[in-house]
Amino acid sequence: MNAGRSVFSQLMSLLPLPEFRRCVERYRGDHKVQSFSCLDHFLSLAFAQLTYRESLRDIEACLGAMRSRLYHMGFRGDVSRNNLAHANQHRDWRIYADFARVLITEARSLYAHDEFKVQLEETIYALDSTTIDLCLSLFPWAPWERSKAAIKMHTLLDVRGSIPSFIHITPARIHDVTVLDRLALEPGAFYVMDRGYIHFARLYRFTLAASFFVVRARANMCYRRRYSHPVDTSTGLRSDQTIILTGQDSSHDYPTPARRVHYFDIEHQRRLAFLTNNFVVPALTIAELYRSRWAVELFFKWIKQNLRIKRFYGTSENAVKTQIWIAMCVYLLVAILKKRLGLESSLYRILQILSVTAFDKVPILQALEASGDQDLTDYPPNQLNLFH
Repeated sequence: MNAGRSVFSQLMSLLPLPEFRRCVERYRGDHKVQSFSCLDHFLSLAFAQLTYRESLRDIEACLGAMRSRLYHMGFRGDVSRNNLAHANQHRDWRIYADFARVLITEARSLYAHDEFKVQLEETIYALDSTTIDLCLSLFPWAPWERSKAAIKMHTLLDVRGSIPSFIHITPARIHDVTVLDRLALEPGAFYVMDRGYIHFARLYRFTLAASFFVVRARANMCYRRRYSHPVDTSTGLRSDQTIILTGQDSSHDYPTPARRVHYFDIEHQRRLAFLTNNFVVPALTIAELYRSRWAVELFFKWIKQNLRIKRFYGTSENAVKTQIWIAMCVYLLVAILKKRLGLESSLYRILQILSVTAFDKVPILQALEASGDQDLTDYPPNQLNLFH
């Protein structure tokens, strides 16, 4: 990174290009391509994410105005609306999905030792999905309701650092619980989920894999108490029980004992019951683990506010998935930049600075620290704070 290169070029220099080329070769992304490579495609859409471009024509006009600088920013092909549209339609989205997984591995290693309010050494994941609404007439491949279209973005978030470790994009009709079949369960890790993921046969897989789940229990769950353990009611705990499921299906699907923790949320004046297969950690820690599930909700709200994943540059399934995966690559790349440079600024502030300095030829650290004297907690009221 040096002052002779644009801020955008310095950011893209963090990309592990040998890994990117392997992803391209895996799906023959540049086969018979003469002028607009997969890297050009990636850089164009990454630039669009960073600078909030509205359309392919907008991308073309903005980059075209800086044509003399594009070569030094890493572009080798002609960035035109037709080239972008063709690439969105035909370049396999799995190229960018695989590359995002490379960046996930790097980002998770950088944030692995971040402090977390739940005092556990084990990895803690939060699993949930968010729905992205689409227009049925433009996206007929993703029907949801009679007059609507939508897709779901299923995400497994490592709550240390808010780094997504698994993302799966499906039509909105696909039930959330089916994504459990795709998870490669990590022994010893905790998976925190809401009631939509209760499927006892699938939850039993966690026990067989020596992984732990924490899920909010349903009110009508049939069970028999086997043991009750003492709790400190001043903490909000009401009970800590070892139970046996007695439902006709649940007793067959989950044949071993489970743990039920009853907690009263004083702040919101509501009672919550949690189900887990971990009998070792304190009952209050189980409640705190479930509270950490808010991290994935915060992640969804943040990316919808700050990345372009609600309006798309193409209408095909390939174009939509390509844009989402490149948006995730940008998110991960900026998170990596923050950690490598040791920045204290929020991810929101970093993105805002990058959006207006992309063409500036100054050291990227100098550009990002230019507003460092401002209060780092000074966010617009409608903005969410990640990496604070």
